[in-house]
Amino acid sequence: MDNPAIREFDEIRPYEPGEMRQAFDELINDRQFQLILKGFVPWLPKGLRNGLLKLAYAGIKTPLDFQLRFMKPVVKYIIRKHTDGCAFDDSELHAGPDARFTFISNHRDIVLDSAFLDVMLIDSGYPTTVEIGIGDNLLIYPWIKRLVRMNKAFTVRRSLSPKEMLRSSQLMSRYIHFAVTQKKENIWIAQREGRAKDSNDRTQDSVLKMLAMGAPDEIKNPADRLRDLNIVPLTISYEFDPCDYLKAQEMQEKRDIAGFKKSRQDDLDNMKTGIFGYKGRVKYHCAAAVNSWIDELANLPKTEFFSVLAQRMDRDIHRGYQLFPCNYIALDELNGNTANASHYTEAEKKRFENYLERQLAKITIPNKDEVFLRSCMLNMYANPLRNKIAAE
Repeated sequence: MDNPAIREFDEIRPYEPGEMRQAFDELINDRQFQLILKGFVPWLPKGLRNGLLKLAYAGIKTPLDFQLRFMKPVVKYIIRKHTDGCAFDDSELHAGPDARFTFISNHRDIVLDSAFLDVMLIDSGYPTTVEIGIGDNLLIYPWIKRLVRMNKAFTVRRSLSPKEMLRSSQLMSRYIHFAVTQKKENIWIAQREGRAKDSNDRTQDSVLKMLAMGAPDEIKNPADRLRDLNIVPLTISYEFDPCDYLKAQEMQEKRDIAGFKKSRQDDLDNMKTGIFGYKGRVKYHCAAAVNSWIDELANLPKTEFFSVLAQRMDRDIHRGYQLFPCNYIALDELNGNTANASHYTEAEKKRFENYLERQLAKITIPNKDEVFLRSCMLNMYANPLRNKIAAE
């Protein structure tokens, strides 16, 4: 490796350029990965598959090269096939060519939140993509771990004891500071652990406290400890969430089954549905970087700072929502009125009602509570509108 300073982060970091070739060779020799490839091109013999992959890999030296050669075309295909367009608004960002950012966003999709952002940054002329944190609960096979590390992902460790969690958080925070300031990478991280099942997006103080841990010890003021990260609140808006019925199903299971926890298969089902399900229109909106106003909070007591910062970031994230007819229809249905009828047509209302029925029909759990499930899904679509109204 070119940079000895990075060895501290070996257990969590993405691959470095000098490690990419070996990682690729191990990936294509992995038996489970070969089964995945065979599923895509069953008519192609293994030797020819591997030969074509090696040919395509020629000239790739860095994770960014890998993303541009392999991942960008895949993500572009998903945008064409499974959305009605993906828009990017960075008009508030005012970025210079050397600027790097830590994007903190609401969390809509396990895989695509950062993948769509990568494509939009490159297409908008930014020099690089984002490194992302992925929970080790999703890295269930060695080939998945190799692939995501080639794709600029670092590992977020889950299910740890309090002592282990503190150490893990400190290490991850130091790595994020190192990635932004030394490697000159962007970072994407979700505003909370896991997706907000009801789309009531709120930044967890603990995420911001974790980010502050990695600053040098001599920096005491919490605002100064975050300044190097150049945090940007980012809003992700989906017209339709393909996982809405899975989230509603999980809400009923948690309501009805004491101690219910999702299985690994549930996580994989959510990933697959999120990638290949219909999303309608998608919009990413960047608010102004936190550094443009964080000094206003610099004199707050530490006990208040992170809570106030999270609330201010939430306001920016909520202001950035792109609202669609379904958001207004859902709120009117929940409120039992037509207060927002000027924002949708009868045809759009009928389309959304038909969509909800199709999604609800996919839920096949015992004791299916249609009224509860429908209410859960309506709230998923109404909450962005509620939050934007409150923010403005």
